[in-house]
Amino acid sequence: MSQPAKTSPRASSASDVPETPAGTKAAAQRLKMRRELAAAAMELFATKGYEATTVDEIASVAGVARRTFFRHFRSKEEAIFPDHDDTLTRAEAVLDVAPAHEHPLDTVCRGIKEVMKMYAASPAVSVERYRLTREVPALREREIASVARYERLFTRYLLAHFDEQDHHDGNDDPLLAEVAASAVVTAHNHVLRRWLRAGGQGDVEAQLDHAFAIVRKTFGSGIGAGRTLNTASAAPAPEVASVRTRGEVLVAVARTDAPLDEVMRTIEEALRGK
Repeated sequence: MSQPAKTSPRASSASDVPETPAGTKAAAQRLKMRRELAAAAMELFATKGYEATTVDEIASVAGVARRTFFRHFRSKEEAIFPDHDDTLTRAEAVLDVAPAHEHPLDTVCRGIKEVMKMYAASPAVSVERYRLTREVPALREREIASVARYERLFTRYLLAHFDEQDHHDGNDDPLLAEVAASAVVTAHNHVLRRWLRAGGQGDVEAQLDHAFAIVRKTFGSGIGAGRTLNTASAAPAPEVASVRTRGEVLVAVARTDAPLDEVMRTIEEALRGK
């Protein structure tokens, strides 16, 4: 089989690959090869069909040996999702360095934006991959498994902020944490599917921010409501915003890095109290 001209959206050089969290040339080369194998797999799935395509053919089109393919992927259905491992690492990094004052649900929303960035970086590839996953059950199952990894990551993060064993009357934090993590992933997937069905057109980041605002409004005020802090060891959290009354005027003071929804909630509560 002769190798076709590389007209598909593959990485053509190491410089096309964004630096990975590890910051190493080897990691960048690894991601470049994974993307080239993924592009080859997608070409063949689209022209020959998923069932008729072999791993040997994918490796041949990518210009590598069969053993090289299996150094990067365990199966051919895994091959069209080359970026999920690195994206999961980036999302986890967002959680690891989150500011102490940030609401955990806001942190999770920022973390999952790394997933959307992965899709938005190559709209044409993402749209074609979406078409393939709709047509091939094995690819759809692989996609579901990938999404589940993100949901587990965000659920663990939210639960880590609360005592999972302290689930008593009046403290529904563990339940809210799991439901909220699912809601963040569901909101992301809803926006992503809508964007992909539109051919990768439109301001997907603005759509995602709108969806996250709904999730935060629904779950954000409840998480942490039943949590009991050890005041002897825990330092008081910095005040997000404060409101003072001067006659008929409300004066709001907030940190420049304060989440907007927290500031607005403080103002709304002050207005209702007048």
